[in-house]
Amino acid sequence: MSAILHPAAGPAARPARKRPGVLPGFGISMGYAVFYLSVLVLIPLAALPIKSAQLGWTGFWEAVTAPRVLASYQLTFGAALLAALVNLVFGSIVAWVLVRYRFPGKKIVDALVDLPFALPTAVAGIALTALYSKNGWLGAPLEQWLGLKVAFTPLGIVVALIFIGVPFVVRTVQPVLEDIEREIEEAAASLGAGRWQTLRRVLLPALTPALLTGFALAFARAVGEYGSVVFIAGNMPMVSEITPLLIIVKLEQFDYAGAAAIATVLLAVSFVLLFIINLLQGWQARRGGKLA
Repeated sequence: MSAILHPAAGPAARPARKRPGVLPGFGISMGYAVFYLSVLVLIPLAALPIKSAQLGWTGFWEAVTAPRVLASYQLTFGAALLAALVNLVFGSIVAWVLVRYRFPGKKIVDALVDLPFALPTAVAGIALTALYSKNGWLGAPLEQWLGLKVAFTPLGIVVALIFIGVPFVVRTVQPVLEDIEREIEEAAASLGAGRWQTLRRVLLPALTPALLTGFALAFARAVGEYGSVVFIAGNMPMVSEITPLLIIVKLEQFDYAGAAAIATVLLAVSFVLLFIINLLQGWQARRGGKLA
């Protein structure tokens, strides 16, 4: 009788067999994943320090600390950081407008955000150079009215990096904003919170991981960008020469070890920055869980 009233006590209480997943078992799947990443990512990246090791420690240090190389580092990382910060602010505003408002042509604007993804970087560089050159549609009035020269200057590099980096912030923040219900903002307003308090205490804690991710992606892309920058930069050593271009120059001079040494520094700095940002994301997630 008890077995009838309580089916769980009978044969049905036996644990059901775990259904196999769509992919093969963990061992095969993990092995394939490691093999795939090794062939496409780990082995090519490991080739950089291996090749640069041919210089020895002294030669490596001289190659990566030459005045021309240091100037390219300063320009590359400085321009990438500035562009990523600009994209962090204005890309978040674009994402907010696309999520929170309805207006004519919204789908067109939404599609234009992805244009830097689809557009070849060389085409983007040529278009930006023509637009911001001395006789360009924007370059001429900027130089005439404000005395601001964009093309063939470090400012032109920042403009190009902003152009190619904005989709990373918008597409990272946009889905998070869509998941935040407006009722939360309305509840905060009903409790007496102003717009700034709602933004700082309600929205920013939920958006911080996405903002950090978008910033990291935009920064990483900007550090290694070449095609859209090389046309508008001017490429003057010690003034507007980016590190990726300097690597190309080394390769054209058949200095493969020197090019690998400079690339290794770029790889190490980018990895450290991304690692720090990942730590900040984890700290923010744990902090958000404790507050919840």
